[in-house]
Amino acid sequence: MAPRREARPNLNPGRSSRRSNKGWLDNYLQWRQLTAFLTDPKKLSFTAKLFIVLEIVVNVVIIQAVSYTEIDWRAYMQEVEGFLNGTVDYSKLRGDTGPLVYPAGFVYVFSGLYYITSHGANIRIAQYLFAILYVVTLTLIFRIYARTKKVPPYVLILMCCTSYRIHSVFVLRLFNDPVAMVLLYASINAFLDNRWFLGSVLYSLAVSIKMNILLFAPALLIAYLCTLGTLKTLMHLSICALIQLILGLPFLLENSMAYIMGAFNLGRVFEFKWTVNWRFLPEEIFVHPYLHMSLLFLHVLTLLYCTPVWITYMKSYARLKHVGKELKSQLRKKEKVDMSTVSQLFVCPFFVANFIGIMFSRSLHYQFYIWYYHTLPYIAWCTDYKTVLKLTILGVIELCWNTYPSTVFSSAALHMCHIILLYGILKNRSNTAKEK
Repeated sequence: MAPRREARPNLNPGRSSRRSNKGWLDNYLQWRQLTAFLTDPKKLSFTAKLFIVLEIVVNVVIIQAVSYTEIDWRAYMQEVEGFLNGTVDYSKLRGDTGPLVYPAGFVYVFSGLYYITSHGANIRIAQYLFAILYVVTLTLIFRIYARTKKVPPYVLILMCCTSYRIHSVFVLRLFNDPVAMVLLYASINAFLDNRWFLGSVLYSLAVSIKMNILLFAPALLIAYLCTLGTLKTLMHLSICALIQLILGLPFLLENSMAYIMGAFNLGRVFEFKWTVNWRFLPEEIFVHPYLHMSLLFLHVLTLLYCTPVWITYMKSYARLKHVGKELKSQLRKKEKVDMSTVSQLFVCPFFVANFIGIMFSRSLHYQFYIWYYHTLPYIAWCTDYKTVLKLTILGVIELCWNTYPSTVFSSAALHMCHIILLYGILKNRSNTAKEK
């Protein structure tokens, strides 16, 4: 029988301890790297690609599994059918929901959809086209957020990829609002890339689909003046106006007043039964002109209050953009300059100006959620609130928009969330003014 070997004493007890600590540290660092894809705004570019692929699958599943609901699509097709049959008098273009109330760009885009979908009969093709539009919109949004590096990826994934209402607006309802918004986000991307002519063209095309895009106009005007100067501002405003003139020319030549009053009717009265934000008011107050005038006054007053800081942001953006270009030219190609703060200075006025316009809107319908849905995480992260409160506000807003029909409680809660966000934004505005 072989003699038993005695266990050798550990002459270096610290070595095993160091190995254990090193293994624990490596695991910890790997975990930190993994969680960074959800928490670090700098990692959004990679994370966004994965979720865009997931969204393609989700949209296909929704189209195949959830029934389409007819709301405005048939009316859209009836309105453009009149145009395709030779009618260019806007007062005579109508659908089941009433007269045509959108600018000329809408007519041309949905005329194309009319032919692609076999005169509007093939709904499934339209749904897949809007699914593509959804993915393009999400790509443009993620690109803006990746440029600004302000919001953690997990917030964008929770907000931008989980809303039933937004998926419904795109692929189950086929509203025209997503078409306008994808052009708007494309224009902001073009401006960030310093492609001002393309941005102006895309912005004007967005306005030609639906007038809500004008809510971004105050910020755009400030951006023009502070970045390009007065002469180039006039040139770009002329480009925007010329596009509207060219698109609307057939209708303007036939009956200019009918086109202007129909496509750009600022005095339109909305039906109380569809309102999401003013359900807590009696109907007689909702339709009263004084309410509309009061909201317009508050809207303009809030914009004026924010304008000095927005001018500061845009001037700083123009100056730092120039400095960034010079710095890039001096560095080697492999070295990158972080321009996220510069991008934030540009994007913030656009998103906040639109938010203010929506907050003081005379009425919000369910499809209007798309007007500011994708900008809400950025709006929330423009405040100094704690993350828990920010996420709570975003969650309550989502709940309000998914309450159908709207109630006194849901509409009041929506306004409360808007007020809290606006207060946080204006508080930051005051702090900026003091620092200045």
